[in-house]
Amino acid sequence: MTANQPASYNKVQQDQLTAIDLFCGSGAVTLGLKNAGFSVAAAVEIDLIASETYRANHPEVHLIRKDICDVDLNVDLPTKFPSGVDVIAVCAPCQPFSNRNRARSESDSRVALVLEALKFIKHFKPRVVFVENVPGLERNMVFERFSLELISLGYSVGHPHTLDAADVGVPQRRPRMTLVAAKDRGLLEKISGIDKEPYATVRDAIGDLGTPPSIKSETPPSDPMHVSRQHHPITMKRLKHIPKDGGSRDALPDYLVLACHRNLKPNQFPDSYGRMRWDDVAPTLTTGCTDLTRGRYAHPEEDRAITLREAARLQTFPDTYIFAGNAAQIASQIGNAVPPKMMKSIAGRFASCLLKP
Repeated sequence: MTANQPASYNKVQQDQLTAIDLFCGSGAVTLGLKNAGFSVAAAVEIDLIASETYRANHPEVHLIRKDICDVDLNVDLPTKFPSGVDVIAVCAPCQPFSNRNRARSESDSRVALVLEALKFIKHFKPRVVFVENVPGLERNMVFERFSLELISLGYSVGHPHTLDAADVGVPQRRPRMTLVAAKDRGLLEKISGIDKEPYATVRDAIGDLGTPPSIKSETPPSDPMHVSRQHHPITMKRLKHIPKDGGSRDALPDYLVLACHRNLKPNQFPDSYGRMRWDDVAPTLTTGCTDLTRGRYAHPEEDRAITLREAARLQTFPDTYIFAGNAAQIASQIGNAVPPKMMKSIAGRFASCLLKP
């Protein structure tokens, strides 16, 4: 081991399966990979706060905290791994491709970030490349270019597939576009499927959590992430009119309807001020997942938005996971994450196929 070589390389070299996590954020994909038996050798993330969360939970991983465009593999990750790299996960920022982003544009500089993964793929030649993003990425010209580049590098590229996280036991409706490419066509055919799992519900995820204290409580909370945010009085007045267990803002009396909602079409932003249902999956969590005005993020029964702890559980983060930052920054990290359980299910199939002779 050279003087500038991280100690974590020794561990990675001894393991059978190795992965690299690009655009790693707070580490949800890394957690899923590790839970499926992978050693994550390296990760790349530009965001300072997300990187702090990542380091707190995955201190053994060689984290490169910089813009992926500026990564020099000969300087930032100079060591080749004797057993090779099995999987490179590419989960680029999804906002440029999301239907929720009304300002999305081909000219968004983030669109081309997915192409930056190619230098890692060329350098490490992983057996499998995994791409995850919002449905719609596959219709972007950048995605077509990315696929053609993979083919030119000798990869067999599968068809983009939409996978709902709810189908693999995540208590949340979260459709995602997934793409798998492999050096071996036979391997691609084996790893392209996914085994469905029983649905998990909101009740399964958060039903055992008690009523949280108010953020203004004088007594320190036992769990700093299970604290009810302070809502505006008019917000509380509206929420008291929303029926329990799945009610929507359609129940609001006319005098409480927001002016911005009066002229909306029936299907425009229908979930704002809505409640979750106990015995259903949660809606897709976004970076505003603890804000009643941003979606169906009201507790099924109590007159409040879900807490950060409840949001983290609905994303399948364990309670032991450490988050850095203030409440808004933590909500963003949770909303941006790939559910660790979803990644574990996908990576588990990779592992079983990669380990077979």
